[in-house]
Amino acid sequence: MDDRISNDEADPVPEFYIPATTSLAELEPRTLKHGDSFAVFDHYGDVLRSDRSPQGLFHRDTRYLSRLEVLIDGKRPLLLSSTVDDENVLMSVDLTNPDRFDGRQIDLSRDSIHLLRSKFLWMGHSYERFAFRNFDTKAHEMTVEIRFAADFADLFEARGQRRAKRGRSHQPVVGAGRVVLAYDGLDNETRVTTVRFDPEPEFLTGTAARFRIALAPGQRNVVLMAVTCAAQPAHAFSGERYFFRLRQARRAVRVAKRRTASVTTANALLNEALERAQADLAMLMTDTDEGPYPYAGIPWFSTMFGRDAIITAHMMLWADPTVARGVLMALAARQATAEDPLRDAEPGKILHETRGGEMANLREVPFGLYYGGVDSTPLFVMLAGAYFERTLDLPTIRALWPHIEAAVTWIDAYGDRDGDGFVEYGRRTEEGLANQGWKDSHDSIFHADSTLAQAPIALCEVQGYVYAAKRAAARLARAMDMGPRADALDDQAAELAFAFNQAFWCDDIGTYALALDGQKRPCRVRSSNAGHTLFSGIADPHKAAQVVATLMSGDSFSGWGIRTIPQGESRYNPMSYHNGSIWPHDNGLIALGLARYGFKEPVLRLFGGLFDASLYMELRRLPELFCGFSRRPGKGPTLYPVACAPQAWASATLFALLQASLGIAFDPAGGEIRFDNPRLPLFLDAVQLSGVSLGPACADVSFCRHGAQVAVSVLKRTGNLRIITAI
Repeated sequence: MDDRISNDEADPVPEFYIPATTSLAELEPRTLKHGDSFAVFDHYGDVLRSDRSPQGLFHRDTRYLSRLEVLIDGKRPLLLSSTVDDENVLMSVDLTNPDRFDGRQIDLSRDSIHLLRSKFLWMGHSYERFAFRNFDTKAHEMTVEIRFAADFADLFEARGQRRAKRGRSHQPVVGAGRVVLAYDGLDNETRVTTVRFDPEPEFLTGTAARFRIALAPGQRNVVLMAVTCAAQPAHAFSGERYFFRLRQARRAVRVAKRRTASVTTANALLNEALERAQADLAMLMTDTDEGPYPYAGIPWFSTMFGRDAIITAHMMLWADPTVARGVLMALAARQATAEDPLRDAEPGKILHETRGGEMANLREVPFGLYYGGVDSTPLFVMLAGAYFERTLDLPTIRALWPHIEAAVTWIDAYGDRDGDGFVEYGRRTEEGLANQGWKDSHDSIFHADSTLAQAPIALCEVQGYVYAAKRAAARLARAMDMGPRADALDDQAAELAFAFNQAFWCDDIGTYALALDGQKRPCRVRSSNAGHTLFSGIADPHKAAQVVATLMSGDSFSGWGIRTIPQGESRYNPMSYHNGSIWPHDNGLIALGLARYGFKEPVLRLFGGLFDASLYMELRRLPELFCGFSRRPGKGPTLYPVACAPQAWASATLFALLQASLGIAFDPAGGEIRFDNPRLPLFLDAVQLSGVSLGPACADVSFCRHGAQVAVSVLKRTGNLRIITAI
């Protein structure tokens, strides 16, 4: 999502680069999120590394807690286990006391005292419960110290950027059972962390709370802690309040999950991966004024991204169309209305990213409301068309139509910079992103000889998105009785498809060029980008088979998935961010494209590879990306050091793979749910979809594989609905 540096020493360090001084895979962080807050802890539930680290409690792109450490008699407890529950609500850490010497002998043996730390986030608060229990036959006393601090670092500072000047930190204000930490930002905003304890500590300073815990044999004792990203918490703090808020948090997740069709399979491990994916999506979903919106990923991208949310919503559309509506309405509300070069904004353009921290407010980074993405705008129109095909929700489309027209106008007036019929990008200022497609590393668009392409750059997949956007806008115009407008849009789409297949096709490499550079020279590089032309439908059917063969060749398909750039290309590096790695969402979109053109066997291979990869991932969670090394017997995939997990579009990938395999489609006008040539991979004998909705009607449908054939059975049906299977 941001520029990453390559290993080429001649390349300058890109702005907004995320330094990889420590691997997230090495840290194995524990992650929680609710709304505009997220937290990253170590296995102990502590925050001990804050410099260039994602650890801490963040709210609206500012770190409100940069240190949290629990000590028993001055020593760190012994770790027993650490996990986040299946709903991603509660983090639980089991700890025990270390051996304690009185100078001559052990007076408290290890494993005598059990400490259970339980924590969750809710409405800008981090709630934590420390439950002590004495399992020894003797009474014990111990000193428990909780250390804390707040550096109020901007997220971009935590990522590694240095600032010439910062605001002013206040001296801590210590009261009865609470400490208030505050910071006056250079943006004239005061940010406040309030730390509260129940019961009141025996000793409390601006950096630590100390408790004397006395436990008879079998006795329990509890300490509660709340960290609030505000000056005045709205309520008192107690054990009752802790459990009340925990119930609220669990209830909210379950309500969100009930909107989504559920999937159960005959493969227990796939069920675990699907349950985690659904829980991750529920956690990343953030309620906006316009509806639910999936934030992109944790830790670095826990905010609104246009491209990520649109693609996530598209992959989830069959299971939960309310996400698409929320995304469309939220992006429409933030659509650019004027030119602003620093933000790469132009009238009609759809948001790339928004940030709420001090550096964004001061424009030290351009991402307060940033529009430097070339693909969000056509993808927005594509999603609007797909949402209407899924729901026939004409009132929403009528409300969106001015924004759809503005987006189409941007495509024609601003997107096509040189009037050649293709949409190009080039940043308006040096502060913006150099590359503005989904592969936005500074070195991700290049020629066969490794020379970087110069702007304005026309990406192959973006032309496909524009083609699909024009087709979608035509269908929507026709639904609103605007026949002439629909015909004109269809004509434009047809002209673009013809020109694209002429200009981008490279017979010598068996696929479409990665891009055209500023001089209209094709970047004759094989890439996963070409797979998106199948997703959009712009690929000539006669060329599609060659594209598929190239994508599924040994150079491109690693055994785990399709690489962003295949082996043999000049900048191929399986450890790079965009030049040889494997992105689950990229493979998910390609799978939908393969199914569109009738290539089901490659879909099943992709499904199998990514499922197998998930078996090696912590919590069965597909990350943002992983390295593109070839699959080897007995060895799992190689992790990427700073990949976000969870990541919304990675979590949605399994739902896209299911849709591509089962051929899930909808005809709301005819009251039909269709399954076109349903297939299942060899690792999967049976699947059940429950609560697949079409308006007020819904159905439960099962699929059972017999060899290469799949039998479809309707288990339950409510409302006026037909289930159609097409072979």
